[in-house]
This record gives sequence, C-alpha cells and structure tokens, in this order.
Amino acid sequence: MTTIVFPGQGSQYIGMTKDFYEEFAIVREIFEIIENTSKIKIKDIIFENNDNLLNITQYTQLAIFCSSISIFNVINEHLRKNNLLIKNFLGHSLGEYTALVASKVISIEDCVKLLKVRGELMQNAYAENKSGMAAVIGLNCSSIENIISDNNLSIEVANDNSPLQVVVSGITESLESSKDFFINNGAKKFIKLNVSAAFHSKIMKDAEKKMLSFLDLIKFSNPKSNIISNYSGNYSNDSNVIFDNLSKQMSNKVKWVGSIKCLENMNDKKIIEIGPGKVLSGLINRISNNFNIFSIDNLKDMEKFINEF
Repeated sequence: MTTIVFPGQGSQYIGMTKDFYEEFAIVREIFEIIENTSKIKIKDIIFENNDNLLNITQYTQLAIFCSSISIFNVINEHLRKNNLLIKNFLGHSLGEYTALVASKVISIEDCVKLLKVRGELMQNAYAENKSGMAAVIGLNCSSIENIISDNNLSIEVANDNSPLQVVVSGITESLESSKDFFINNGAKKFIKLNVSAAFHSKIMKDAEKKMLSFLDLIKFSNPKSNIISNYSGNYSNDSNVIFDNLSKQMSNKVKWVGSIKCLENMNDKKIIEIGPGKVLSGLINRISNNFNIFSIDNLKDMEKFINEF
C-alpha cells in the first residue's frame, strides 16, 4: 500500500519539471492540455518566468499543479507495472486539487478551470499587501490557538503543518502586532511569508462563496483510493463528502498534522511526495517517524525511486 502526497503554493521554482518535459511525451501533452484549457502560456511561466508571473497566485497554482500532475503521470505508469497499489491521495491546500485529478475524482481540464478561478479569487480576495500569512516556529497548534484566544488577537491558524510549525493568517497590522505575543510565549521564530493575502482564513469567505458556484458546475466521481481532506483531516471515498470538504477548504485551516496522523492510524507506511520541492517530506518527518518517505522532484529522484522504492 502506498500514499501519494502533492505540494501546495510556495514549492514553485523556475525550471521545475523541465527534465520530465524534455524526456516524456505524456508530460508535453499535459502541458498542452493545460495551456489550451487555461489560455495561459504555462510552459513559459514555469521554464522562463520572463514576466515574473510564477510567484503571482493566479499563475502559481496552475504552474505547481502542472508540474505535479505531469510527474505523477510518469510515476503512475511505473506503479502500475509493479502492481504498487495507491491506497490514499492527499495534497497541501492547492495540492488537494492535484490529488483529486490523480485519483480520477475530477478531470484535468476541469481542475485547470477551477484552479484558474481559485487563483484569481485568492489573489484578489483582499487589498494587495493589506493581509498576509506568517509562520510561527517552535510552538504547536494548540499553543498558538491558546495565545490567540487569551490575547484576543485578530488572526487565525491557517496551516497546522507540524508540531513545531504553524502558519497564521490575518490583516497585516494584526499579524505584525501578534509577533511579540508568540515570541514572548516560547516561539523561536516568526516569519512573514511572501504571499498576496491571508489564505485559509475568514478573509477568504467571500472568495470561497464565489468558488462554490464554479465547483457546482464540475462533475465529482468516487475515487478508487481514499482522499484525505485538508478541511476534515480524515479520509473518504465518497464524492459528495469530498466535494463538501473541498468547498470549505479556502477559508478554513489546513489540518496537515491531523491528515498525517490519520495516515498513521491507517497503518500505511509508504509515502511518495510528487511535485516541486521536498517541503512535505520534511513536515511529515517532523510529525511522525513511522513512514518510509520518497520525494520525486526530478529525473534523478525518479531513477533512484525506481531502483530503491
């Protein structure tokens, strides 16, 4: 049994997946499908970034999805040949959409349409640079939430990433004024993140409502493998449950620790991280040492995976 995980925003870098693009026709086909559906020159953004679009949310999400699903389609062929059964799919925020395509819940074309809208809505959900996110290092989610509650701070937990890394969201002034409360209560670092708005918070509520009208247009099918939801931190193979969880994802906390604990309780020991970067592997190792994790970001990773996993 194997679990596949997909990264979210922040894992992008110029040139990601270029080696796969040059090596495999299926990857070039996926890029073409995404470009034709989105009417965005995603290849130029990923490989060249001449117009500095890669780090702008409305393009970033499509770019990471494009890279992740391309690598997955190459790796999946190897998994099938070797009868490696995928039991679970999950992804971090945007990565959950990649998981839905990989598990055949939604089509690649429908996902492109959704992510194009999602990126635009999130990018424009609040006045530019007037809200944001920050990583609090050295405290767990429960401690962070207690500090927020005890001091009436106007911010929210956005990502429960690991026992020692929690991301908070809020308007800029509230974030900045919260820093000392965390540092004075044991946090080692407070790091502002380079994002355009306060994702996974109530600031995204209006955007989430608009997103629902687009989700309603998409056919969701039951997956053959479980989907572990960011919103619930639990698994399901029911398309109605998966849809309901996804519809609440944008304005609510990403329960990554809960999701990995869910995997641990299912006794699924093998995890493959597929997509740019190796952030999720690091987070998972901080949550539990009970997993055999392999990250595939480039052709060298894939060759090593084929030889060892």
